[in-house]
Amino acid sequence: MTSTITATDLARGLSDVLNRVRYRGERFIIDRNGEPTAVLAPVEPPTPITMREFITQLGQLPAPDPDFANQLEEVQAEQLSAGSTPWAS
Repeated sequence: MTSTITATDLARGLSDVLNRVRYRGERFIIDRNGEPTAVLAPVEPPTPITMREFITQLGQLPAPDPDFANQLEEVQAEQLSAGSTPWAS
């Protein structure tokens, strides 16, 4: 179901409108100064994939740069150790 709501009414009842979108699946056209401005609708849930599909997709990714591991080690070496700060105590 799609309803039209003014921006002012949306601002006043945002929590209620968001609950209606989330739990009832309602859609709202937000009207501002007499003109439709936006649509507020439920988010489509992500499509689940199987582990086999995930592994296939993972296998299709390009290999990282040959120097990638070295670059990660350099970044890690530059990080402060846990518990230390750059500020004097």
